[in-house]
Amino acid sequence: MARKETAADAANAGRLKQIALTYKMTRKADKKIGLVLAAVGIGTLVVFLAIGFLIGHPVYLGIFGLLIGVLAAAIVFGRRAERAAFGQMEGQPGAAAAVLDNIGRGWTTTPAVAMNRSQDVVHRAVGKAGIVLVAEGNPNRVKSLLAAEKKKMNRVVADVPVHDVIVGTGEGQVELKKLRTTMLKFPRVLTGPQVTTTNDRLRAMGDLMSNMPLPKGPMPKGMRMPKGR
Repeated sequence: MARKETAADAANAGRLKQIALTYKMTRKADKKIGLVLAAVGIGTLVVFLAIGFLIGHPVYLGIFGLLIGVLAAAIVFGRRAERAAFGQMEGQPGAAAAVLDNIGRGWTTTPAVAMNRSQDVVHRAVGKAGIVLVAEGNPNRVKSLLAAEKKKMNRVVADVPVHDVIVGTGEGQVELKKLRTTMLKFPRVLTGPQVTTTNDRLRAMGDLMSNMPLPKGPMPKGMRMPKGR
């Protein structure tokens, strides 16, 4: 009688399929990935076998070397796959937001808090390092977006440090593949409750801005906008 497929079997099949798809995607950008993985795995095994023969335990060291070789190959594969993915995402709208969404625990990301007609965009991340504004687009145009967003936030979170990052490959910019590392290098200055309070304030600011009454239809001729006090 054939064994019924269990949930674990389905999960394993899904993982293998995902690994195969990731390998195919990586190989398109990294033609030598197969040779590199083979060299890492086999090289590690050979080193452990040599040590095993020297100390008189080739079987034990061989098995251990095989396991370490597989682990080393998996680590190298993960890093090169990540690099290939960043390479394909580089320059694509919203690429920075995708990186921020996977930055890890302790961060709350809000994509596209500011945008202009040229599709330059600013994303916001809040964590123990404070507030980080991440801009994508023309470096000259995004500076004004960043300044406007900082001015808006200063009304409600003036006591929280604000960092800004412009994603790109130019001088003073941060490459997409280095964005996560850059974010994690910022010094942690807030406690957990302070992060929560900051998020609540920013969320309330967003709700306030979205609920502001706006006149419907075209503005009457001769009507002047009220001046701010």
